[in-house]
Amino acid sequence: MRHPELVFDWNREGWSSPPSVEINDETIRDGLQSATVLDPTLDQKRELLDLMAGIGVRAASLGLPATGQQAFDDVVALARHVRDARLELEINCAARTLVRDIEPIVEAVQRSGQPMVVHTFIGSSPIRMWSEGWDLDFVCKMACSAIDFTVRQGLEVAFITEDTTRSSPEVLTPLFRAAIDHGATRLVLCDTVGHATSDGTRALVRWVRSLIAKTGAEVTIEWHGHDDRGLALTNALAAIESGADRVHACGLGLGERAGNTSTELLLLNMKLLGWLDRDLSRLDAYVQKVAEGCGVTVPRNYRLFDAGAR
Repeated sequence: MRHPELVFDWNREGWSSPPSVEINDETIRDGLQSATVLDPTLDQKRELLDLMAGIGVRAASLGLPATGQQAFDDVVALARHVRDARLELEINCAARTLVRDIEPIVEAVQRSGQPMVVHTFIGSSPIRMWSEGWDLDFVCKMACSAIDFTVRQGLEVAFITEDTTRSSPEVLTPLFRAAIDHGATRLVLCDTVGHATSDGTRALVRWVRSLIAKTGAEVTIEWHGHDDRGLALTNALAAIESGADRVHACGLGLGERAGNTSTELLLLNMKLLGWLDRDLSRLDAYVQKVAEGCGVTVPRNYRLFDAGAR
């Protein structure tokens, strides 16, 4: 006997099924910029990378090696672990649009024998440029210089505009066109202070897709969102629906101020929406390892990851 559908899913109304989308886990980079977390030990970071690969995360940031010797040494050690353990993770490191920030990444690649993508960033919004005393010509010059240097080293470049969601088309158009012309293969759109709504996210991602299409270049779009308004997860899903190729997230939503998009909740929602065909049985272990390594407590009512919510 056939049973009727027991649940009518209104969630499927109006949502299109996007092409495959990837997640870049920034827990051991942006997540550690929270003022209230501990820096995990090197072994804990290795375990986190193993768990990331096990839950279907495609890429991981290893840090900002220009910040000091310990950060550099950790990046080299973690890159070697990814290589030796044959983890299916693409790794990347962050750098300001300064050659002196990118040089340690180049050296880390040479020492570890593991390719890395350089994520080079600079602020693009009017308020950011005003506070720094920059103008558009300066920002464009800095971006192009950093991209040129990275390309000459044979490394792939993702160009990041901080505070993208408060930047105008008149600023983003020349910046993105210049970045593409100089060899950037990825554009990372940032909601740095959690300003965007889902409508704003969709509008921005679609506008950037249109801009890329006009150039004829093969460039992908990544979304990096913060949770100041409590909209990081919603915005990440909106970015995916609108055509973002990769979304950044952190375990337990850690990060500066109110934090970032939560890796585990993003994966869960993608699974429930039918956008992800992946075994998530190790997701709980991932959450517990993030909590242990960063010295934070999983909230008692934390969705599906605490006994009180099951």
